[in-house]
This record gives sequence, C-alpha cells and structure tokens, in this order.
Amino acid sequence: MVVGEVAVETDVIVIGGGPGGYAAAIRLGQLGHSVVLVEKAKLGGVCLNRGCIPSKALIHAAGEFHKLQSLAKLGIRLPAGEAQFDLQGWQDWKGSVVGQLTKGVSQLCQANGVTVVYGEAAFMAGNRVGVETGGDFEVYKFGQAIIATGSRPLIPGFVEVDGTHVLDSTDVLKLEEVPASLAIIGGGYIGMELGMALAKLGSKITIVEAAERILPQVAPHLAAEVVKQAKKLGITVKTATKVQAVEVVDQKVEMTVFSEADGEERIHADKALVTIGRIPNTASIGLEQAQVATDLRGYIPVDEHCRTNQPHIYAIGDVTPGPALAHRATKQGIIAAEAISGLPSAVDSPLVPYVIFTEPQVAGVGLTRAEAEAQGYQVKAASFPYRANGRALATLEPDGFAEVIVDADSHLLLGMHVVGADASNLIGEGALALELAARVEDVALTMHPHPTLSEIWVEAAAHALGHAIHVVSKK
Repeated sequence: MVVGEVAVETDVIVIGGGPGGYAAAIRLGQLGHSVVLVEKAKLGGVCLNRGCIPSKALIHAAGEFHKLQSLAKLGIRLPAGEAQFDLQGWQDWKGSVVGQLTKGVSQLCQANGVTVVYGEAAFMAGNRVGVETGGDFEVYKFGQAIIATGSRPLIPGFVEVDGTHVLDSTDVLKLEEVPASLAIIGGGYIGMELGMALAKLGSKITIVEAAERILPQVAPHLAAEVVKQAKKLGITVKTATKVQAVEVVDQKVEMTVFSEADGEERIHADKALVTIGRIPNTASIGLEQAQVATDLRGYIPVDEHCRTNQPHIYAIGDVTPGPALAHRATKQGIIAAEAISGLPSAVDSPLVPYVIFTEPQVAGVGLTRAEAEAQGYQVKAASFPYRANGRALATLEPDGFAEVIVDADSHLLLGMHVVGADASNLIGEGALALELAARVEDVALTMHPHPTLSEIWVEAAAHALGHAIHVVSKK
C-alpha cells in the first residue's frame, strides 16, 4: 500500500487495548459510533496479560500454599511429607485464566461492532493514524481519537534488564522455577506484592528501598502492618538505601548499595527484580505530528472530559497524570467515549480507591488523617481491629484494622482505609460511602451481616461516635 493513497475512515480510533482502551471502544460501539481499536500485542493490555491478573494469580496461589502451614490449627492433618509448589503448573493455570479473559474481551468488542486491528500505531497528522501490521501498513482517517497506550516499567540507566538474571515485573511472572534468592529494587506496591508472594513460596527476599520506609504512598501506620508480616516471612528490608550498581557475576547477581546507617554493602542473589515505578508509553506514537502536548515527564495533560490540548483527541489511563490504576483507566475510557458522544460525562470526583495485595492487603479511598488535617479539617478518626471480629478469628486472619476519617463538625466521611484480610473487597463499601457523601452515622446505622469481615466498618464508625460494641470506646 502506498502511504496516503487510501485511508480507512472511522468515527473514532482508539490506540491501546488495555482496560481503558477496550472499555472506551465498547462504550463507543454501544453509542453508535464506528470504532477501530488498535492493539500491538493482546487485548487486555499489560493489566490482563502481564500485570494485574497474572500477579494476583501468583499472589493468590502463594497465599494458598503458605496457608498449608496453619491447617493443623483447624484440625486438618495432611499426609506426611512436605508440600511442593510447581511454578510451571501455576504458569499453565495462569495462562488459562488470561486466555479466558482475553477471549471474553474480544467477544465483547465484536458484539459491540468494534473493529480490532493488531499492530503498532502512530499519528501521521491530526486526523490520521498509521498502523504497522506485520509487514503491511494501513492508514486510518478519524474524526476523533483516544490515546490509551499505557505504561512500561521504569528502568534506571545503571541497570541492564536481561530477562534472565535481572528482571522487570513482566519477566518475574514468566519464571518457571522459584529463585532461591531474589533482590528487589523498590519497596513500593509492586515490589512488596511480588516479594511477599515469592517469600511464601520459599525464596529468600531482600528489598532495597531508597525512601525512609516501604510503601511510601500509604499512611505509615497502615504500612507498619505489612512490615510486621514481612519480618515473619523472613524478608530483609533495607530502607533509606540506594542501589549504586547491579552486575551479573558467575550467573549470580551482585548488587552494590549504600546507606548512611550502614555505608556501602554488597547483596548477592540468584536474581534481581527492578520495581521502581512505571513511565508512560508516549514517546513513539507520533504525538508531535498530531500536536498533542505532553509534560516534562511524558504524560499527557487532560481536562475533566479527558480531552488533550487538541479538542478532538482524548487520552486516558497511565499516559495521563495521576495514579496508574486499571479501574481509573476504565472510568476515564467510559467518560471519554461519552464525552465524544455529547453526553454530560466528566471526571467529577477525586475519589480513586487503591488496593495493595501485600500480606496483609492494604486498601483505601479518600483522605488520610494527615491529608485531612493539612486541608484544615477538624478530624475525628477511629479504627477497629480484626482481632475483635469473629469472622477474622475463625478464619485465622486476626491481623489488621479498619479506619474511618471523619469531619468532626459535620460527621462527613473523609476517608476509609483498611489493612487486613480481603481489604481489596471491603474497600468497595468505602468508595460508595464517600461517593454518596455519607456521614459516619450512615455506616454505623446500616445493618451488616454477621459473621463477616464487613462488620469492621460498622464498629469503626460506631467507635468514631463513641459507642462501639466490640471495642472499648473512649469517653
């Protein structure tokens, strides 16, 4: 094909088939638009194929394996001999889960009239995108476009990821054997999630974090619960420590680190994992040809409708400033699709819940106490421990607590946070409560089923009001 001779016309082109991109494409199809969705690898993007789903599958499997040590407390006696974890068997299971989900996304796109094109896309002009599709080149002329190209692992210049000894977060999920030892650069949520999972499978884990503590993005008292469990798992955590060099020597990794407390040290491990963050995929998609502006870090600024500086071009997900979370990308994708369709849809709420799948899980939505006080609120905060919840004790999960942050004057809920078993599912109630501008009384007076972990919200809310039943309230 001669470039520019023939262009396929479409109402909207969506570049990137991850959680944001495919949600946008499906919503556009529902609203009657012709849609071309371009994905360079597999539908579902990093999240479904190489990130969220595979990593949570590993975390779940590791957790189930680790629980075997506690079954005797429940009266369960296993046959003599040590249980074994087959990582290759897990890979097969993970593949079946990912395959089922990607097939489902493909079917949904087809059912909603979305044309899926596999290839690498780049803007040629403000109304044209070129797509390389395995030796061929196709041009699409569009009325409007949505950029949803996601992000990739950030690798510092002094580290060379080879996929064998030095890994990124994608490589580690391809392992067929559990490494005897693993050094992790970065104590954020990815490093802690994967490190704790592999520790449960028998790997000796060392985590090096440049900040003063692990999980620096969450409140210190929440992260402290994770630190306790990390120690129980035998994980070595080095905070306020910078990595100076990473070398592969005799098929092993040698890492040179430095801290003010301990000076220069060398860490030896079978493998190293780099998890210091992610960067947006915006450098090679021809944004300059479409005159789409980016900030100094490569992110694309957008308005409340997800429009870029070019009114007919939208951007969503990890390429935009803000937390790199799949559910945020999905929400933005739907908003962009509806804005394109002339519907009154906008990002009208700052509430973005987060979940960290460590041991125990951490989740939250809204303000922390420190954030609320910094904004000038008079704050009432109260928590309720898992150890006082019947369900938690009956299932051997007594660690953690739920916390509510309340405006002392209006009793409006400002934040809800939980660290403990199943926090990932419990935080949905918090997100809904804050979105509905609930007062703490609304939660305290709502009957929750017993015996469930959800009762911790009732007790935390009642505690803030001074009349909790299962914990002594302050007078």
